[in-house]
Amino acid sequence: MATNQPAIGIFDSGVGGLTVLRQIAQRLPSESLIYLGDTARVPYGTKSADTVIRYARSCAAILLEEGVKLLIVACNTASAFALDTLQADLDIPVIGVIEPGAVSALNTTRNRRIGVIGTAGTIGSGAYPDAIHAHAPDVEVFVQSCPLFVPLAEEGWTSGAAPRIIARTYLEPMIRQGVDTLVLGCTHYPLLHDAIAEVMGHSVALVDSAEATACAVEAILESMGIEADGEQPPGRRFLVTDAPDNFARIGRQFLGCDIGIVEWVDF
Repeated sequence: MATNQPAIGIFDSGVGGLTVLRQIAQRLPSESLIYLGDTARVPYGTKSADTVIRYARSCAAILLEEGVKLLIVACNTASAFALDTLQADLDIPVIGVIEPGAVSALNTTRNRRIGVIGTAGTIGSGAYPDAIHAHAPDVEVFVQSCPLFVPLAEEGWTSGAAPRIIARTYLEPMIRQGVDTLVLGCTHYPLLHDAIAEVMGHSVALVDSAEATACAVEAILESMGIEADGEQPPGRRFLVTDAPDNFARIGRQFLGCDIGIVEWVDF
């Protein structure tokens, strides 16, 4: 649905950032949203920092052409490598998913032992420990890359024996370290919430960076006085750089409903 009010722009390397869009749509139902999935160049998690920065700049340029009022870097890898560059380059607010997730984890932990799981790129960047230690240097942070979680989520294998076995293999070190809070540091991972929670046990809180990001976006909009006035119906648009039909098919699992029309854009 089209609308004249400025939209919030969201980009990710593929479909995973739809978990961020879903949280924002639930928390801020009056806001128009434009989502860009860089499906021609997915995944970002295995790319170098310089490459991710270049990809992020091109995604931002596409969304700026749409007149967005705020930009969300929904990809954890792009948040780790490119957020500072985009914030320096652009005249609109730019927010990533790492800082909100780190702050939420700090507000949740009781024993000050926090685990973080993510892609190899996100974990290798050290972005989550850096963000956590910037606020609380004494907190212990344990990290683990979980590369098989992404294909499991995209194939819809989010319950049953397979995800539980894989989750236990990845998460056993976290259990041994006695973390009481685990950050889901990839936008795909909320789809595996139940399997991860079962392995970690009831005493461990799971922090969804997508949910924390939605809260942070609400605060920014209110502080700058640029929230939607609610007088017009919100618009939802979905853009991709490749394979619109495939995005629509897989994206339904992430959004929980049909996406509708997916537009192809060049970059």
